[in-house]
Amino acid sequence: MDYLERYEEWCKNPVFDEETKKELLSIKGDDKEIKERFYQDLEFGTGGLRGIIGAGTNRMNIYTVGKATQGLANFIKKEKGEAKGVAIAYDSRNMSQEFSERAALILNANGIKTYRFESLRPTPELSFALRELGCIAGIVVTASHNPPEYNGYKVYWEDGAQITAPKDKEIITEVNNVTDYNEIKVIDKSTAESQGLYNVIGKEIDDRYIEELKKQSLNMDVIKEMADDMKIVYTPLHGTGNKPVRRILADLGFKNVYIVPEQELPDGNFPTVSYPNPEDPKAFELALKLAKEKDADIVLATDPDADRLGVYAKNPATNEYVSFTGNMSALLIAEYILSEKKKRSMIPANGAMVTTIVSSNMAGAVAKEYGIKLIETLTGFKFIGEQIKFFEQNNSYEYLFGFEESYGCLAGTHARDKDSVVSVMLLCEAAAFYKKQGLTLWEQMIEIYKKYGYYRETLATITLKGIEGKEKIKSIMDNMRNNPSKMIGSFKVEEIRDYKEKTTNNLITGEKGKTDLPESNVLYYALENDAWCCVRPSGTEPKIKFYMGVKEDTMEKANEKLEELKNAMLKMCE
Repeated sequence: MDYLERYEEWCKNPVFDEETKKELLSIKGDDKEIKERFYQDLEFGTGGLRGIIGAGTNRMNIYTVGKATQGLANFIKKEKGEAKGVAIAYDSRNMSQEFSERAALILNANGIKTYRFESLRPTPELSFALRELGCIAGIVVTASHNPPEYNGYKVYWEDGAQITAPKDKEIITEVNNVTDYNEIKVIDKSTAESQGLYNVIGKEIDDRYIEELKKQSLNMDVIKEMADDMKIVYTPLHGTGNKPVRRILADLGFKNVYIVPEQELPDGNFPTVSYPNPEDPKAFELALKLAKEKDADIVLATDPDADRLGVYAKNPATNEYVSFTGNMSALLIAEYILSEKKKRSMIPANGAMVTTIVSSNMAGAVAKEYGIKLIETLTGFKFIGEQIKFFEQNNSYEYLFGFEESYGCLAGTHARDKDSVVSVMLLCEAAAFYKKQGLTLWEQMIEIYKKYGYYRETLATITLKGIEGKEKIKSIMDNMRNNPSKMIGSFKVEEIRDYKEKTTNNLITGEKGKTDLPESNVLYYALENDAWCCVRPSGTEPKIKFYMGVKEDTMEKANEKLEELKNAMLKMCE
């Protein structure tokens, strides 16, 4: 069936409601729009769904969410996990409530218990809740930091992490096997409730989650001592972080916490930002304005589902607020945790830190300093969460900290996904700890650079939307794979790792080998002088991403080299 036949089917089939048909009739005759909506099924990838909200097979709507949920239900039944149930959370995005309730009722119609949060909650709390309740799986309806027109659907398994191999492909197979929307079972809410299938969760789980976060605190006494002097500005960017972040900071004793009023309340249209992403400096405009008024020590923003954290801190030399990358804020937290644990002789002999292949090489220097194991995974926090599971199954390592460059980290094992709520807590605690010593967080970051070297990293992206964009991204990856570079700008390539082909090629020795990570469409270049770069298509957005890092002995040299490397990388795909 081609895209026009699919379109006609959706316009006529009684399974689709009148509102859907009305939306589709409004684009009648617009071949390009019809093709974009129907040329493929919205792909259920290794993490779930993500797409633009609207009618069509390539859009997020109750039918594509239903297809995914019916496939998941079929898999859960094969695993005999009906009684364990599924925990469900959702964020502030448009249609999140509707999609999450639809998912619950489809699962219920298949005899599977659900535990749906009474209102919006952060993604990390879902990860915590499903393990706390002993569920077989979890669903979060969110598109994370994507623009307002998007929504998404992420699936977690009973270990609390997003689905990984082999479960991911097995679930994808079940989803793809649902070829007729009439196969999707639905039950009404009152019937599901009366049968004990549809359950609502809330405050009790919130309380247990917050208590687990508090266990990560290392210096409660310092917070109490510095509480009157510390000033914190925070924005939830219209998302789920507002209540849990304010609660944890209040519970720990921070007194001067200022919330950006224009961005406090949940709003799926994100009216004050074009892109609710704490990686984007524009998202901080209102927060920085408030920070200057209050003379804040630290400025924080979480994304809509509160798993990512953006940070600014004051540079006393210029009296300006300076942005931290995800690598910087994570490594500052890691250094704080590990140095404080070392003082107390709390670092275990089998301690480990987990990061990704596109995160800062400083992680290796920090791990070496504290005598712990560093483990690198593919991009995606689900692989970090998976390592925690392996540690427990094999009794091999004790997890101490994990992070990825995209503004996400996790202290503790209460969740198996990045958690900005615990990150806010620890960054504010660290800010109080260092302030007592006369240092801002920026000054402490400089001390870390002096200790380990000036590791600097950046990310460049090219957005290529639609069918043509997808083909262009494929062409770029094919070209780089088929024409391996010996030089990237003035940087000599020492090794190329192709994670799709699972090969390594050492250009210095000529030695060829195999990668030890799962297959993924990623090319990694190890460069001279501890520099590196990496390219991969985004798994959630129509983008190709270029990651890179350098190490120098001054900030100026590092920034200069990083800019040079970025320009060289982008030139490769012209």
